[in-house]
Amino acid sequence: MIVELQCLASPAGTPDDPYRHIDAAIAVVRESGLKYEVGALGTTVEGEPDRLWPLMRRVHEACLAAGAESLVTVVKVEQTAGAGPTMASLTGKHRADGA
Repeated sequence: MIVELQCLASPAGTPDDPYRHIDAAIAVVRESGLKYEVGALGTTVEGEPDRLWPLMRRVHEACLAAGAESLVTVVKVEQTAGAGPTMASLTGKHRADGA
């Protein structure tokens, strides 16, 4: 399964750390040990559904715990019955390094 998460925290951070709340969400993804890519408008994560569904909640809650006053999280989910595509198979040909 592949998910893309976009956390729209308000505010995104603090005056001293403009992306503090977003960085807290990305830290949860990093600590999950799952394969992920941070993009300009969201973070994509690849893994088993039993790990991804609870991760999405933890990511959302991390922004609030970091001090966001309000939060909307946009979630996209790609899942197939069998072995589905990977991040690399979907985007690899569009990258300069081919990865």
